Amino acid sequence: MDKKFSWVYSEKAKDHFLNPRNVLKEEGDFRYDGKGIIGNIKCGDEMMFVIKVDRKKQIITDCKWKTYGCASAIASTSMLSEMVKGMSLDQAYQLSPKDLAQELGGLPEHKIHCSVLGAKALRAAINDYYRRNGMQEKIEKEQAQLVCQCKPQAQRLLHKYLEKHFGNKINIR
Repeated sequence: MDKKFSWVYSEKAKDHFLNPRNVLKEEGDFRYDGKGIIGNIKCGDEMMFVIKVDRKKQIITDCKWKTYGCASAIASTSMLSEMVKGMSLDQAYQLSPKDLAQELGGLPEHKIHCSVLGAKALRAAINDYYRRNGMQEKIEKEQAQLVCQCKPQAQRLLHKYLEKHFGNKINIR
Protein backbone atom coordinates (compact mmCIF):
# COMPACT_ATOMS: atom_id res chain seq x y z
CA MET A 1 0.00 0.00 0.00
CA ASP A 2 1.83 3.04 -1.25
CA LYS A 3 -0.99 5.50 -0.74
CA LYS A 4 -1.55 7.00 2.68
CA PHE A 5 -4.68 5.65 4.34
CA SER A 6 -7.26 8.39 4.81
CA TRP A 7 -10.07 8.24 7.37
CA VAL A 8 -13.40 9.59 6.11
CA TYR A 9 -14.71 10.40 9.60
CA SER A 10 -13.95 13.39 11.81
CA GLU A 11 -11.43 12.98 14.63
CA LYS A 12 -14.31 13.11 17.12
CA ALA A 13 -16.16 10.30 15.32
CA LYS A 14 -12.94 8.31 15.08
CA ASP A 15 -12.36 8.73 18.82
CA HIS A 16 -15.90 7.55 19.65
CA PHE A 17 -15.48 4.55 17.34
CA LEU A 18 -12.09 3.52 18.70
CA ASN A 19 -12.91 4.42 22.33
CA PRO A 20 -16.68 4.02 22.67
CA ARG A 21 -18.24 5.36 25.87
CA ASN A 22 -20.87 3.71 28.06
CA VAL A 23 -20.79 0.31 26.36
CA LEU A 24 -22.89 -2.33 28.12
CA LYS A 25 -20.62 -5.26 28.93
CA GLU A 26 -23.09 -7.56 30.70
CA GLU A 27 -26.79 -6.78 30.82
CA GLY A 28 -27.11 -8.22 34.34
CA ASP A 29 -24.50 -5.75 35.67
CA PHE A 30 -26.58 -2.65 34.91
CA ARG A 31 -29.92 -2.03 36.58
CA TYR A 32 -31.95 -0.10 34.05
CA ASP A 33 -35.38 1.52 34.07
CA GLY A 34 -36.00 1.29 30.32
CA LYS A 35 -34.67 -0.85 27.47
CA GLY A 36 -34.94 -0.45 23.72
CA ILE A 37 -33.79 -2.86 21.03
CA ILE A 38 -33.95 -1.92 17.36
CA GLY A 39 -32.58 -3.71 14.32
CA ASN A 40 -32.32 -3.22 10.61
CA ILE A 41 -32.14 -6.53 8.81
CA LYS A 42 -31.27 -4.81 5.52
CA CYS A 43 -27.77 -3.82 6.65
CA GLY A 44 -27.39 -6.10 9.67
CA ASP A 45 -26.99 -3.38 12.28
CA GLU A 46 -28.82 -3.67 15.55
CA MET A 47 -28.81 -1.73 18.75
CA MET A 48 -29.76 -2.10 22.40
CA PHE A 49 -29.96 1.01 24.58
CA VAL A 50 -30.77 0.98 28.31
CA ILE A 51 -31.45 3.98 30.58
CA LYS A 52 -31.59 4.80 34.29
CA VAL A 53 -34.03 7.56 35.16
CA ASP A 54 -34.46 9.89 38.14
CA ARG A 55 -38.16 9.22 38.65
CA LYS A 56 -38.90 12.53 40.37
CA LYS A 57 -37.17 14.74 37.80
CA GLN A 58 -37.74 12.46 34.78
CA ILE A 59 -34.09 12.89 33.83
CA ILE A 60 -31.75 10.27 32.36
CA THR A 61 -29.03 9.74 34.97
CA ASP A 62 -27.12 6.99 33.21
CA CYS A 63 -27.25 4.84 30.11
CA LYS A 64 -25.48 1.97 28.40
CA TRP A 65 -25.69 0.47 24.94
CA LYS A 66 -24.59 -2.49 22.87
CA THR A 67 -24.53 -2.81 19.11
CA TYR A 68 -23.85 -5.13 16.27
CA GLY A 69 -23.01 -2.41 13.82
CA CYS A 70 -20.52 -0.41 11.81
CA ALA A 71 -18.18 2.44 12.77
CA SER A 72 -20.92 5.05 12.24
CA ALA A 73 -23.39 3.15 14.43
CA ILE A 74 -20.78 2.73 17.17
CA ALA A 75 -19.54 6.33 17.07
CA SER A 76 -23.00 7.90 16.92
CA THR A 77 -24.39 5.75 19.75
CA SER A 78 -21.33 6.43 21.89
CA MET A 79 -21.90 10.16 21.33
CA LEU A 80 -25.62 9.76 22.02
CA SER A 81 -24.89 8.03 25.33
CA GLU A 82 -22.87 11.05 26.44
CA MET A 83 -25.37 13.61 25.18
CA VAL A 84 -28.45 12.22 26.95
CA LYS A 85 -27.05 12.02 30.47
CA GLY A 86 -28.71 14.80 32.45
CA MET A 87 -31.39 15.40 29.80
CA SER A 88 -35.08 15.15 30.49
CA LEU A 89 -36.84 12.24 28.83
CA ASP A 90 -38.70 14.71 26.59
CA GLN A 91 -35.46 16.39 25.47
CA ALA A 92 -33.72 13.08 24.83
CA TYR A 93 -36.69 11.77 22.84
CA GLN A 94 -36.41 14.73 20.48
CA LEU A 95 -32.74 14.15 19.58
CA SER A 96 -32.38 13.36 15.91
CA PRO A 97 -29.77 11.51 13.88
CA LYS A 98 -28.90 14.91 12.40
CA ASP A 99 -28.09 16.19 15.91
CA LEU A 100 -25.77 13.22 16.46
CA ALA A 101 -24.01 13.60 13.12
CA GLN A 102 -23.54 17.31 13.76
CA GLU A 103 -22.12 16.69 17.24
CA LEU A 104 -19.67 14.18 15.73
CA GLY A 105 -18.46 16.70 13.18
CA GLY A 106 -20.36 15.00 10.37
CA LEU A 107 -20.67 11.50 8.99
CA PRO A 108 -20.19 10.30 5.41
CA GLU A 109 -23.49 10.78 3.57
CA HIS A 110 -23.88 7.09 2.82
CA LYS A 111 -23.53 6.30 6.56
CA ILE A 112 -26.03 8.78 8.05
CA HIS A 113 -28.65 6.03 8.26
CA CYS A 114 -26.46 4.24 10.81
CA SER A 115 -27.00 7.02 13.35
CA VAL A 116 -30.76 6.41 13.13
CA LEU A 117 -30.57 3.13 15.06
CA GLY A 118 -29.14 4.67 18.23
CA ALA A 119 -31.79 7.39 18.29
CA LYS A 120 -34.56 4.86 17.65
CA ALA A 121 -33.24 2.51 20.35
CA LEU A 122 -33.15 5.43 22.81
CA ARG A 123 -36.78 6.30 21.97
CA ALA A 124 -37.75 2.65 22.45
CA ALA A 125 -36.00 2.66 25.86
CA ILE A 126 -37.87 5.82 26.88
CA ASN A 127 -41.17 4.31 25.75
CA ASP A 128 -40.32 1.14 27.70
CA TYR A 129 -39.69 3.29 30.80
CA TYR A 130 -43.10 4.91 30.35
CA ARG A 131 -44.73 1.49 29.89
CA ARG A 132 -43.08 0.07 33.03
CA ASN A 133 -44.22 3.08 35.06
CA GLY A 134 -47.85 3.22 33.94
CA MET A 135 -47.37 6.32 31.80
CA GLN A 136 -48.91 4.95 28.60
CA GLU A 137 -50.17 8.41 27.63
CA LYS A 138 -46.54 9.51 27.17
CA ILE A 139 -45.67 6.70 24.76
CA GLU A 140 -45.15 7.93 21.23
CA LYS A 141 -45.57 5.48 18.39
CA GLU A 142 -43.23 5.94 15.48
CA GLN A 143 -44.22 5.18 11.95
CA ALA A 144 -42.24 2.22 10.65
CA GLN A 145 -39.93 3.26 7.88
CA LEU A 146 -36.99 1.88 5.99
CA VAL A 147 -33.86 3.56 7.34
CA CYS A 148 -31.29 1.73 5.27
CA GLN A 149 -31.16 0.63 1.69
CA CYS A 150 -27.98 -1.47 1.90
CA LYS A 151 -28.04 -4.75 0.03
CA PRO A 152 -29.07 -7.68 2.26
CA GLN A 153 -25.99 -9.60 3.32
CA ALA A 154 -25.85 -12.95 5.06
CA GLN A 155 -29.43 -12.66 6.30
CA ARG A 156 -29.64 -16.29 7.38
CA LEU A 157 -26.49 -15.97 9.49
CA LEU A 158 -27.72 -12.69 10.94
CA HIS A 159 -31.11 -14.20 11.84
CA LYS A 160 -29.33 -17.01 13.71
CA TYR A 161 -27.16 -14.51 15.55
CA LEU A 162 -30.13 -12.34 16.52
CA GLU A 163 -32.17 -15.30 17.73
CA LYS A 164 -29.26 -16.61 19.77
CA HIS A 165 -28.45 -13.29 21.43
CA PHE A 166 -31.83 -11.56 21.57
CA GLY A 167 -34.47 -14.26 21.11
CA ASN A 168 -37.71 -12.78 19.90
CA LYS A 169 -37.27 -9.55 21.91
CA ILE A 170 -35.93 -7.58 18.96
CA ASN A 171 -37.88 -5.39 16.58
CA ILE A 172 -36.34 -6.14 13.16
CA ARG A 173 -37.26 -3.90 10.25
